[in-house]
Amino acid sequence: MEHSYLAKKIVTLALVAIVLSSASIEVSQAQGICNVSGEGLMSCKPSVTPPNPTAPTAQCCSALAHADMGCLCTYKNSPLLPSLGIDPRLAMQLPERCKLPTRPRC
Repeated sequence: MEHSYLAKKIVTLALVAIVLSSASIEVSQAQGICNVSGEGLMSCKPSVTPPNPTAPTAQCCSALAHADMGCLCTYKNSPLLPSLGIDPRLAMQLPERCKLPTRPRC
């Protein structure tokens, strides 16, 4: 059962990788994760991409406001995030930078 759960997580991350790396896929059709839509993920990417991350946009913060923070914590140490150009440390700072009342406790 745990193997199936892990396989689903890997498939989900692979889908996110495809969405983030392919300009030909419309964001509105993208698969979301942890209650964050594909569009929400894309709006947050500039804020978690080194070397010059931007301040999170209102759209990014709105997407995170509906996120399942516990679920997002499971991606904290994922080796796939850096391969997508995402700095996990910056990603974990987004809820605070968005001034969200619910922050991950990872």
